[in-house]
Amino acid sequence: MNAYLLLGLSIICEVFGSSMLKATNGFKNLFPTIGVLVSYGIAFYGLSLALKTLSLGTAFAIWAGLGTALTALVGITIYKEKMNGKIIFGLTFIVFGVILLNLGGGH
Repeated sequence: MNAYLLLGLSIICEVFGSSMLKATNGFKNLFPTIGVLVSYGIAFYGLSLALKTLSLGTAFAIWAGLGTALTALVGITIYKEKMNGKIIFGLTFIVFGVILLNLGGGH
C-alpha cells in the first residue's frame, strides 16, 4: 500500500480518536473510550507502516500539521467551538507549512 495513503488513513484515525476524547467524559463513557483506543491503535500502526518508506520528519510534519488542522475543524463543526480570523490564519499556515515541508523532499 502507498505510504501516503497509509499516512492519510492514520491521520483520519488520529483525528477521529482525538475528537472522541471529548465524548469519553474522562474515560467514563465506554463506547467513546473504545473508539479512542481502537482509532489510536490503527493510527499508530498505520503510521509505523508509512515510516518504512517516508522519512520521520516528513511523515510527522504531515501527521501533526494535518491532524491539528483537521481536529480544529472537527471542534468547530461538531463541537461548535468558536472560529475567528486568527484561527483561520493559523490553520492556513499549518496547511501551507505541511505543503512546503512535503515539497522540500526528505522522503
